[in-house]
Amino acid sequence: MKFKNKIFLFVAFASINSSFIHAQKQKDRVKEMMENLSKDELIKHLSIIAGDEMEGRKTGEAGQKMAANYLRNIYKNLGIEALPGTDDYYQFVPSEAMKRMFSPKLNDSENVVAYIKGSEKPDEYLVISAHYDHVGMTNGEIYNGADDNGTGTTALLEMARMFKIAEKNGNGPKRSIVFLHCTGEEYGLHGSRFFVNSKIIPLENIVADLNVDMIGRRDLTYDKNKKDYIYLVGSDKLSTELHDVSEAMNKKYTNLVLDYTFNDDKHPEMIYYRSDHYNFAKYNIPVIFYYSGEHADYHKPTDTVDKINFDDMLKRTQLIFVTAWEIANRADRIKLKQ
Repeated sequence: MKFKNKIFLFVAFASINSSFIHAQKQKDRVKEMMENLSKDELIKHLSIIAGDEMEGRKTGEAGQKMAANYLRNIYKNLGIEALPGTDDYYQFVPSEAMKRMFSPKLNDSENVVAYIKGSEKPDEYLVISAHYDHVGMTNGEIYNGADDNGTGTTALLEMARMFKIAEKNGNGPKRSIVFLHCTGEEYGLHGSRFFVNSKIIPLENIVADLNVDMIGRRDLTYDKNKKDYIYLVGSDKLSTELHDVSEAMNKKYTNLVLDYTFNDDKHPEMIYYRSDHYNFAKYNIPVIFYYSGEHADYHKPTDTVDKINFDDMLKRTQLIFVTAWEIANRADRIKLKQ
């Protein structure tokens, strides 16, 4: 009897130990992927996206279309597919859909949309978004928009590269991930509104939107204290669970200061309503907006690549990546507040 008990205990311990080792490997895999996100790749892409030849990427103009083509070619080279329903990665956004009072008339434009199909829950989608347009040129001066929003655009490309490597290694995301590069944000959130209204994906199938807009600089508050930080907006507005997942991933992997200053409904900047995530939130889709704050070069010709702090940008991209990984791979989709 005692001998049998010892065998039982040995088998039970071996089973528990095997489960622990499997969980440890999974944890280490996520950390390894996070650490393999490349600063050099961020620098390479941003130097092109925010280069003079893109002429400030104004919606509907030649520079914006050049940037769109660059994004499309990167996804093709990575082997990441176009979202079904697009025209070779492009979602056409007509000028008529971008009319706004007190806004200039804009030419036809396009969102750029790639995706990785989920391995287990392909009909549930996590959207990771960033606008790639900027404000163009004024009096011959190019407004390069390196931080706004070359940084968000470039972060999406680098996260997509890592998700694709995971898929090639047999560890692809369980849910589908959509990489949405929006046009027309600067003139009224046009591209994201068109994407959502088109219902190219059933809205009820979108589990969350993680929106990235300006993550490459330090604002006056944090320029003084040198802490590693990111402003988060919206994480608790529609889903307490999304907020908790975000906090847990930061604590586990990145340890940034998560600053919720702009999440206050009474904050005069009203950031929650001012970037592409809001068009998802309007339809009760949980969102997180990632933002490093305004700086002296905001919407000026001096928002250039040489001003970007790529170490900070990489850390912020790492947080977004591990959060996206968790949302895409957890057993249950993110729940809304009751």
